[in-house]
Amino acid sequence: MISVLVVDDSVVVRRLIVDALGEIAGIQVVGTASNGLLAQAKIDQLKPDVITMDIEMPEMNGIEAVRELRKRHNTPVIMFSTLSAAGASSTLEALSAGATDYVTKPSNVGSVKESIAAVREQLVPKIQALGGRRRGPAGPPSRGPAPTGALRPPPPSFRAGGPPAPPSPASRPQSAGPPARPGAPGRRAPGGRIDLLAIGSSTGGPDALTKVLLGLPRDLPVPIVITQHMPPVFTKMFAERLDRSIALKVVEAGQGMELTAGTVYIAPGDRHLVFQKRGTATMTQLSSAPQENSCRPAVDVMFRSVAALYGGSAFAAILTGMGHDGRNGAKIMRDAGSEVLAQDEATSVVWGMPGAVVTAGLADEIVPLDKIAGALLNRVRVGRSPAVAR
Repeated sequence: MISVLVVDDSVVVRRLIVDALGEIAGIQVVGTASNGLLAQAKIDQLKPDVITMDIEMPEMNGIEAVRELRKRHNTPVIMFSTLSAAGASSTLEALSAGATDYVTKPSNVGSVKESIAAVREQLVPKIQALGGRRRGPAGPPSRGPAPTGALRPPPPSFRAGGPPAPPSPASRPQSAGPPARPGAPGRRAPGGRIDLLAIGSSTGGPDALTKVLLGLPRDLPVPIVITQHMPPVFTKMFAERLDRSIALKVVEAGQGMELTAGTVYIAPGDRHLVFQKRGTATMTQLSSAPQENSCRPAVDVMFRSVAALYGGSAFAAILTGMGHDGRNGAKIMRDAGSEVLAQDEATSVVWGMPGAVVTAGLADEIVPLDKIAGALLNRVRVGRSPAVAR
């Protein structure tokens, strides 16, 4: 049984969440609290498996409550957010403070019954995925994108440290699992030049992506395309926060943008990100095609498009996330000649997406989060002159 503590200053919202979870087998609401200060004592007393947390509350808001909680506990926290610029900004701040995931409050629904159904649809899968994960001891919260104006030292230049050499077996990040299956028949041998990095992520992704991108230099000689499961507004705010925090340029992908080296393109909420050739340039295209894996944007859609245009000159990475989005796309990329990296289970918030890739035998490497940037950088360096960064 997964125990849940509901923290919200609104009696109506607390009742809504309790009712939404009340008939779900395997989930039990063990308590409620009206603000973050009252929640602290109940967390210590009830030791819930998962906490739902409002952001705007009196006495101690949700962001402050998460920071205080992380001093003592590593309990998963799901924030309740409004689908607005202010809500997106506050949610990203909460994720930076140590929150695990978020759901958006129902809007434009016609009845209480529809509101309950909307909350249940979003919240139950996240509680089920997070409530059963192994939780280690509490520690300092992982850092997300820095607030406006904060400066981080850029990582070393792509050209720093002398001529880059292909990574030797001893220097490659060690797999956290069994070796991946041999390449499929007809698949090229790994080790060719890479011209694009494609990354997919979901639950836990904002923090994981921040850590990975912080480890890459400003003069990275390839573009990066990312599908992170997020709604509209959130993706724009996330891209802006990342752009202020890392050495690379980060943008929310728009229609008809040319992919350029050293730039990160994040798929916008509610649009699939695909690509089209225009002469020698690769241009972004936004698609309103139906959801895949209950997602739009979907990693599978992006990976298929990357495979069609880049074949073996692209490199894919699947980071933490619920479900199996990216698995089918990873197969198509591998069949086209690409290599695929998966985040390991120990460092994933939820090992759904990377686990699906690994279980299907599609991962060339299984790498802990703190080693992924190095693995990507080593791979990009292969086949390039040390004097040429772009």
